[in-house]
Amino acid sequence: MTGNAASSRAVTNRIDARFAALRAAGRTGLIPFVTAGDPDPQATVAILHALVAAGADVVELGVPFSDPMADGPVIQRSSERALGRGVGLRRVLEYVAEFRRTDVDTPVVLMGYLNPVEMFGAERFAQAAREAGVDGVLLVDCPPEESAALGSSLDGAGLRQIFLAAPTSQGARLEWLARRARGYIYYVSFAGVTGADRIELGDIETRVGALRKLSAAPVAVGFGVKEPAQASAIAAFADAVVVGSALVQRLHDAADPVAEARAFVAPLRAALDAAQHASKRTSV
Repeated sequence: MTGNAASSRAVTNRIDARFAALRAAGRTGLIPFVTAGDPDPQATVAILHALVAAGADVVELGVPFSDPMADGPVIQRSSERALGRGVGLRRVLEYVAEFRRTDVDTPVVLMGYLNPVEMFGAERFAQAAREAGVDGVLLVDCPPEESAALGSSLDGAGLRQIFLAAPTSQGARLEWLARRARGYIYYVSFAGVTGADRIELGDIETRVGALRKLSAAPVAVGFGVKEPAQASAIAAFADAVVVGSALVQRLHDAADPVAEARAFVAPLRAALDAAQHASKRTSV
């Protein structure tokens, strides 16, 4: 299916439509993250298409930033490399617009930090993102309590502001976040930076279960997910699995990053689908 992003954009946000379809099919979503412009600015759009071809349901596209404080060394370095090649927010929006020329269905979420958006201007950014074909925005350093103005601009453009929830999010703050969540909630599997090895599935399942009781929004689990077995285990209780640092490193090391994107994502998709089939068999 082809078409211009502005003219083809459906009234329903693509994120909402995709999670509704996943829910109806009893499937767990797969959300890979890549940094725009890394490892090769010319390959970014092709990598996005490869991720979708291999089974991605939503793609998170990282906006390079000079001080990515929530990210571990792998994504920090990828951001530095992209910035060194001149990839900033305007270029990222150009990538999305190019991606939309041949994919008008797959949701795209920009993930990054507040400073580039403030420099661009919140209202102007929201409109430019909508026109490019963006569906959601996740700003790591923009907590819900301080996002009213930006949230209003994003809402006006039909975009979803994705909020983070973490093990440290509790009580009234967690309830506040859950009530306002739209698109999906990104549950951070541990208190730390991306890419670390600290996943405790029992704790994550308990906290995701508590979050589900507070919000109707889908819950995606990320930070530290590296392997198909981890993704399969998380699929038992989450609506989607996010994979970032491991993929970013594999792309950096690859001679052919586009082929590597497919090779990395396909086993994750297969593991999630196998978990779904196993669940159906045990429920019969």
